[in-house]
Amino acid sequence: MAGNDSVLGGFVLRPINERVIIVQILVMIFLCINLLLIVTFFKKECFYLSARYILFAVTLLSDSLLLIISDILLILNFFDLTVDVWLCVIISIVLIVYSIVTPVTLTAMTLERYVAICMPLRHGQLCSTHSTLHGILIIHGLSSVPCIVVLSMFFASASLSFYKQYRICSVEMFSFYRWQDHIRSAVNQLYFLIMCIIIVFSYVKIMKAAKAASAENKKSTWKGLRTVVLHGFQLLLCLIQLWCPLIESAVLQIDFRLFINVRYFNYIMFNLAPRCLSPLIYGLRDESFSNALKNYVFFCLLKRDRLY
Repeated sequence: MAGNDSVLGGFVLRPINERVIIVQILVMIFLCINLLLIVTFFKKECFYLSARYILFAVTLLSDSLLLIISDILLILNFFDLTVDVWLCVIISIVLIVYSIVTPVTLTAMTLERYVAICMPLRHGQLCSTHSTLHGILIIHGLSSVPCIVVLSMFFASASLSFYKQYRICSVEMFSFYRWQDHIRSAVNQLYFLIMCIIIVFSYVKIMKAAKAASAENKKSTWKGLRTVVLHGFQLLLCLIQLWCPLIESAVLQIDFRLFINVRYFNYIMFNLAPRCLSPLIYGLRDESFSNALKNYVFFCLLKRDRLY
């Protein structure tokens, strides 16, 4: 083992570098913020009776689960810890599905804003609590398609003995042939294209509604337009993440050290960064949620002071 690394019972002992520390700090911060927002969501009944807040809660739960699992895999990979292939398959199913759930949910939230602004008379019907719960099932169904494609190719190619092996758990483990990477990339690009079209369509329609709105409705309409723009930026970062496996696979063929650096950059920029924008869009910008959050934090601090 090169450098200062040492091995103890198959466990690679190596000094924790600043990259791992930075990731742990960011993950802990985002998880704490998300937990606070989730608790605030369930504290007020009006939030879990509103379509956009329900979808917001879905993104928070999805992001939190994704952060936890991806961070565990990062630590396992850093210490070169191997796991059973069948266990890695189970972990990867959750990881692949919920990496898609957030961008698909953001697309649904954009459509909800489009309906609220451009079809206000039908908003109550189309975006009711009942419809939103059905929408969440559809979101998870659509998000499962890339996972089904990847696993179908993997199950068709892997021998039974392969599942009994111990491997470092990563997405590369599921590709035995180059054509598998190409198919996975094609599915991700299709999702990228469809969601981009929906975002652009919603933006154009809301822009037209904003120009045609009366003075009293202009403020609300332009606020909805800004929300769509922020969703679009957040969605762009999430959708670029769909391209990351293709980019990383190409870089891996060139240089392994460069591959490690690119994967770390992609993880920070396109995995962690989009997850901090949801709290910004709804946790801080939304007046109702922001007031509820402040009241909850103030109540908790006041209660703690009384205990002491």
